[in-house]
Amino acid sequence: MDSGFIGLIILLLLLLCAAALLMSRDWRWVMGALGLQYFLAFLLVSSSWPLELAAVKLVAGWMAGAVLALTRMNLAIEPEEATKRLPTSPAFLVLSTFLVLLVVSGAAPALADWARQMSINQAWGGLILIGLGLLQVGLSGSNFRSVVGLLCLLSGFEILYAAVEASLLVAALLGVLNLGVGLAGSYLLQTPGTEQLE
Repeated sequence: MDSGFIGLIILLLLLLCAAALLMSRDWRWVMGALGLQYFLAFLLVSSSWPLELAAVKLVAGWMAGAVLALTRMNLAIEPEEATKRLPTSPAFLVLSTFLVLLVVSGAAPALADWARQMSINQAWGGLILIGLGLLQVGLSGSNFRSVVGLLCLLSGFEILYAAVEASLLVAALLGVLNLGVGLAGSYLLQTPGTEQLE
């Protein structure tokens, strides 16, 4: 198959995963979409980094997701996440996703031209994840949704950064950062009363 067609399929799946993170009400679907998103980000990063180095990103992301999923599964009380989100209308979320895509469609080609070592697929994928991750963090009222949005944002940043820097130390630091966000999110989910803080 043509590499351009495969890159387009990866970008469409990445967009669907990021949109599912934003719109899904069930945490199980969110965790599944996050795991698939990390695999698709791994495919984009592996075009710039060696396979062993790109696998660090995949494993660290899956471990952070597993920590969050296990913590969320073991919670005694199901938090009301749908009521804590500011806008609950699917039409608003679809419109917001479309606006992020509009901004990315203007910024991605310019970013790929500016950073010559970055492919257009990496620019699109990284900016989509950064934009929808910021949207998730900004619109969520729960710790779980905010941590998932931060992980999405970090994943987009890692795609962009992988195109300009291929270092074992950078891969390790970004992996530790993902794990740290996952562990901090796990702690915040288990701490009573943090959801009610304003």
